Amino acid sequence: MLLTTIEAVRSWRRAAHDPVGLVPTMGFLHEAHLSLVRRAREQNSRVVATVFVNPTQFGASEDLETYPRNFRRDLALLEEVGCDVVFAPAPEEMYPRGFQTWVEVSEVARSHEGARRPGHFRGVATVVLKLFGIVEPIRAYFGEKDAQQLAVIRRMARDLDSPVEIVGCPTVREPDGLAMSSRNAYLSPVERIAAPVLFRSLCAARDRWLTGERRAAALKSEMLGILDTEPLAGVEYVSLADPDTFEELVEARPPALLSLAVRVGRARLIDNLRLVEPGAHRGTEG
Repeated sequence: MLLTTIEAVRSWRRAAHDPVGLVPTMGFLHEAHLSLVRRAREQNSRVVATVFVNPTQFGASEDLETYPRNFRRDLALLEEVGCDVVFAPAPEEMYPRGFQTWVEVSEVARSHEGARRPGHFRGVATVVLKLFGIVEPIRAYFGEKDAQQLAVIRRMARDLDSPVEIVGCPTVREPDGLAMSSRNAYLSPVERIAAPVLFRSLCAARDRWLTGERRAAALKSEMLGILDTEPLAGVEYVSLADPDTFEELVEARPPALLSLAVRVGRARLIDNLRLVEPGAHRGTEG
């Protein structure tokens, strides 16, 4: 069922008394999105997915107008994986004239992606809280590839006493390790060959940690060394941080998070890996 207005979703929700799982997306779906829907399908009686390119999380010089879209294909894929409702509002439905209320998550959103994309997490937190109020889910599903976004949403839900359970789901990767992302569509064939350098750099730092290295500076240097071997990779940052606060660490202790942002051509790519003790459950690895 395709719904495009808030009132239509609320009308459906009043009639649907079963637990609902929510999967917010910006469309141009791939296997990582579909894995979230499948997880929601397993844990809830009904599943609602959103297809909404949220304008408030894009900066003035970012790719709002060119962000990849294929709405008809999105609908077909969501039907295949058993999504009950697709909510696809117009921007003016979510942000009507005179809109002036925003959700700010201060400390967690300040560094990393927040520092390089001012206003991004304000837009994310605002639209997610609005979706919680519109859909009234019992659970909401987000990919761990966007680790800082997940931390921001969890902090928001905790601070504002939201009853919604935030479920983080493991990163889905291509066979060569590249994390699936809608923005991978920007990569040329040559750039696509170069892009897995992100994952290789994360794995190199993780492997060095597994052999006993605990100094954050050394692990980040390891990542930069791998990235430097790829001429097409333009590094924005490499990080070793606390996965909940995103404060940089001096010493790597579980569950520290290795993360990075790298430009490859037009595509700005992010990725991460969680450091876990050998033999520990790795289901939360980014």
